[in-house]
Amino acid sequence: AYVFQSHEEDDRKVRRREKNRVAAQRSRKKQTQKADKLHEEYESLEQENTSLKREIGKLTDEMKHLSEVLKDHEKICPLLHCTMNFVTVPRPDALTGCLPR
Repeated sequence: AYVFQSHEEDDRKVRRREKNRVAAQRSRKKQTQKADKLHEEYESLEQENTSLKREIGKLTDEMKHLSEVLKDHEKICPLLHCTMNFVTVPRPDALTGCLPR
């Protein structure tokens, strides 16, 4: 009876070890997949970040250009130097009265 019981226990141990080995493999595979997914997400975010930085650079350049254009325009704009009050004079010729002839 002891030999039979020992053989049964050995079989149980072998099955338990095999089950544990398979579970460990599954766990390692799951961890690897999770790490791969995180790495892909990281790469995607890095690309998006680079693209956004490039866009910020372009928009900053455009803003500088438009600021210069506005500054140059303000120097010669007849409307900014006109002494008429356009709010109280709602006539269509109010703007043309201020433009150079």
